[in-house]
Amino acid sequence: MSDLFPVLDMSEAESGGPEGRAAFLDRLRAAVHDIGFFQLTGHGVTGADRLLELAQAFFALPEHELAELSILKSPHFRGYSEVGRERTAGAPDFRAQLDIGPEQAVSVPTASDPEYLWLAGPNQWPASMPELRSAVLDWTARLTDVSYRLLRLILAALDTPEDFLDPVVADRPHAHFKLVHYPGLQGASEPGQGIGVHKDYGLLTLLLQDDKGGLQVELDDGEFHDVPVIPGAFVVNLGELLEVATRGYLRATTHRVVSPPAGVNRYSAPFFYNPRLDASMVPLPTRYVTEAAGVVHDPRNPLTSSYGDNVMRGVRRAFPEVFARHHPDLMAAG
Repeated sequence: MSDLFPVLDMSEAESGGPEGRAAFLDRLRAAVHDIGFFQLTGHGVTGADRLLELAQAFFALPEHELAELSILKSPHFRGYSEVGRERTAGAPDFRAQLDIGPEQAVSVPTASDPEYLWLAGPNQWPASMPELRSAVLDWTARLTDVSYRLLRLILAALDTPEDFLDPVVADRPHAHFKLVHYPGLQGASEPGQGIGVHKDYGLLTLLLQDDKGGLQVELDDGEFHDVPVIPGAFVVNLGELLEVATRGYLRATTHRVVSPPAGVNRYSAPFFYNPRLDASMVPLPTRYVTEAAGVVHDPRNPLTSSYGDNVMRGVRRAFPEVFARHHPDLMAAG
């Protein structure tokens, strides 16, 4: 099964000399075009075990402490969601999570501003775990660097200038990070919806997962396949904006997470690398794009070139209670 998802060693491209780099770019081009999911090693990021330990400690906090961080309190969609709070395709996901974005001051957009500016704002942190804030911010800074390096390698693999997307990502990418807990599903005869079938909104996702498994990817055969757990590797997949920027040569791949069995707890830490909120994607200047067939047209999920519009559409569907509480005018308009 592991043969379905390539394992790419990033150090081969960055320190393996011209031949190592060329071989890596060939494998990378095949992975992002043929599958859209791969495992990344050689990235140089350490501390994964410590981060997962902090995730376990966070979700073990008393319920009243977690409730103080409720995402329902944040008009910026930051904070803690109990099991069932977030929805995918209208159905509640069986997971708890902490949503974190770039640390920013309180921002209140005006009526004439784009609604996606509500996604900029402060995070919520547990007072009893001050170490969590520093660990997460350090982790997201390091993964932002890895994602930027990887994005440049993807562009090189597509015969595109490596700095082509710098105008939309280099100065202030809108990174999004989650700590996630999937509790075991009690008394279920079939695997439950840890998170439902979906695609990611932005450019790249780097996932740190524990050893429990559960991530599944839909491939061309129409079946969902388990993504193996490889210690030290990030699972990488592409978001919808890269599909737009390549006119479908690269595809945002459909995936889901099935709940672990009763008595088993799964923890993960997905990192979403996205452009600025106000960024719009333009086609990459490469023959791979000019010869591509176009994006997948799904009337339930129309793709746009605007990241802010793309992600706000998704957040509106995922957190209807937050919208109803803080943005009833936007909910009515949508």
